[in-house]
Amino acid sequence: MKNFITLSLITLSLFSCTPEIEMPEPSAGDANFSKMIAVGGNYLAGYQDGALYEKGQRLSIPALLAEQFKLVGGPMFGQALMPDNNGLGVNSKIWESWFVTPSHLGNKTNCQGITSLSPIKNTISVSAATPYLTDMAGNSVQNLAVPFANLSDYTKDSFGYSSNLGNLNPYYARIASNPGVSTLYEDARQQNASFITAWLGMEDIYNYASRGGSGAGIPSATSFANSLDTILGGLTANGAKGVIANIPDFRNYPYYTLVAWDNAVLVRQTQVDSLMDIYTTSGLPHLIFALGRNGFVINDAAAVGGVRQMHAGEYITLSVPIDSMKCYKYGLFFETLNDRYVLDSTEVFEIDQAISSYNAVIAQKANQYNLALVDMHSYMSSVFTGIKWNGVDMNMTFVSGGFLSLDGYHPNQKGYSLIANEFIKAINTKYNATIPEVYCEECDGVKFP
Repeated sequence: MKNFITLSLITLSLFSCTPEIEMPEPSAGDANFSKMIAVGGNYLAGYQDGALYEKGQRLSIPALLAEQFKLVGGPMFGQALMPDNNGLGVNSKIWESWFVTPSHLGNKTNCQGITSLSPIKNTISVSAATPYLTDMAGNSVQNLAVPFANLSDYTKDSFGYSSNLGNLNPYYARIASNPGVSTLYEDARQQNASFITAWLGMEDIYNYASRGGSGAGIPSATSFANSLDTILGGLTANGAKGVIANIPDFRNYPYYTLVAWDNAVLVRQTQVDSLMDIYTTSGLPHLIFALGRNGFVINDAAAVGGVRQMHAGEYITLSVPIDSMKCYKYGLFFETLNDRYVLDSTEVFEIDQAISSYNAVIAQKANQYNLALVDMHSYMSSVFTGIKWNGVDMNMTFVSGGFLSLDGYHPNQKGYSLIANEFIKAINTKYNATIPEVYCEECDGVKFP
């Protein structure tokens, strides 16, 4: 009995001495979160699954940050929310329709008659899109991130014309203070915010990359620096603090890597012989084919006959018509891959140079304007390699990786919540703050039927 009492007392003593983990009291440190605005593009707007929709906006990076900022005096954060979760996406193939719904997983039968679980999206006519184009300017909006907005768009009054579908951007008109007259920059500056959440420059590069390098080119580093200087200078003129993120490597995203450059697979020698005969007869004997994997055929003005095969270090975008490649030998037989689906070596070099020079500018401007800097270039590369969150392995693998949405480029809500935490870490370090990190139970990953 005596031994039992002694053991009980020792056990009680051990439990009573167990130290309690004390969480630091939330503090704003040297920053002021009394009014926060967000400026940027797709990522800060909450764009995902190829569209902008209500829940994605409600759980966007700046909205998640605003919830944490409330713990240190931050106010409500207004957004121009879409009317529902059907949402509105800009279609990369405007010849089919202007708009599309968010992608979802469903059973899809391909041209070979094989049914499998695949991302599915539907087209939306302009008339059906009307509820999603409604002017929200009467509301108080602090999330001024506009999907697909280049920096040059921030000072264009024409960017706010709701009927201006020629620029493929219906989103600013919804929040413009005076559509067709006001500018995105002036709307942001008039808020007189105490804290700025910014992610600028992504669209200047990725609008170009996502179209296979076709269309308008990437603004020079000097032009980008001047535009960024104007925006950040104006928004911090009254002493606002803030945070800004830099630009990740495009190779992290399956949108650019899922369809391999050499995925033109030939399984029969008769196919090889037939192709060799056709191209040799056409005066293109430099196009060489063999059993197994082969490079797709693309246009190149510098090549013999203006065509050549793709090689390592070149990329095909996920917008390419995959069924046509599988069943009709698109990019191999008779028809070259359209330039809008291909990043050739020259375009890849241009994108790499732009990301490197833009990131140098962003780092310099973050220092100049005393902003916290989020190194998303390094972080996205770490996600690509693989991270563990809450005991779960996550990476950039298309559909199954857990981080990206079904468009292969934008994160899902869980991914966005993890990015929000990287912003918080940078803010805490820069401003001696103790903002708690986000734990978002309602943030969705990819939903399986």
